[in-house]
Amino acid sequence: MTETTTDSATDESTAKRAVVLLSGGMDSATAAAEARERGYEIYALHTSYGQRTEDRELECARRLADEFDAADFLQIETGHLSAIGASSLTDDEMAVDDADLESDEIPSSYVPFRNANLLSMAVSAAEANDCEAVFIGAHSEDFSGYPDCRPEFFEAFEAVVDVGTKPETEISIEAPFVDDSKTDIAERGVELEVPYEHTWSCYRGNEPACGTCDSCAFRLQAFQTIGVRDPIEYAERPSYADETGGQ
Repeated sequence: MTETTTDSATDESTAKRAVVLLSGGMDSATAAAEARERGYEIYALHTSYGQRTEDRELECARRLADEFDAADFLQIETGHLSAIGASSLTDDEMAVDDADLESDEIPSSYVPFRNANLLSMAVSAAEANDCEAVFIGAHSEDFSGYPDCRPEFFEAFEAVVDVGTKPETEISIEAPFVDDSKTDIAERGVELEVPYEHTWSCYRGNEPACGTCDSCAFRLQAFQTIGVRDPIEYAERPSYADETGGQ
C-alpha cells in the first residue's frame, strides 16, 4: 500500500503541465483537447477584456475546463484592451463587419497586439505553476488577417520567454494548429471528440450566434466542409463551404 501511494504521488508530481488559453471558442477548445491528448495536465486561463460576448465566452470556458478535467481555472479580468480600443470587438461605436472570406485586409475585429498580452499572462501563470508549455489555438487563416497569429510571432515570443523567466524555467509556446486551416481544426476536434456544443465563436452576440460575422463564417465553413453540423444555434446559417471549394 505504501509503495503504491508513493508511486502515485511521484506520478502526479512529474506529470506534464500546460497553461491553455481557453477563450471558449472552438480553436482554444481544440487546443485544450490536443494538450490533453499529448499528456498534459491542463491549467485553463481565461481572460475577459471587454469583448462584446465576454459573458458567453466565460460561461463556455468554464464548462470546457470541467469537460477537460482542468487542474485549475483562472479567470483574469482586464479592461486595458477595451480602454485602448481600436477594435470592433471592444468598441461599441465600431460595427462588426460581415464576413469577407476572400479579403487580405486586417479586419476591424483585430485587437491591437492582443496575443502578446494574453501570452504574457499565460506565461506568468505557467511559471508560477511549474508548467512546461502554453497552448494557444491560433491557426493559418488567423494570421492572414491578424499579425500576432503568425508563426514568426510565436517563435519570437518563445525567445522572449526564454530571456525573461528564471534560468531554470523552460516554457514552450505551443500553437499546434498554426499551419492548419479552420477546417483542419474542426476535423481534428471531431476526432478528439471536442464538445463543440459548449463553445462560442460569434463576435456579435451571446445567443444565438449571428452566422454572418467573420468568426461565424469561418466556423460554419469548416463544419460544412467536413460534413458535420455545427451544434450551436445560429440566427442565420448561410452556406460557405463552396467559397473555398469545399463540399
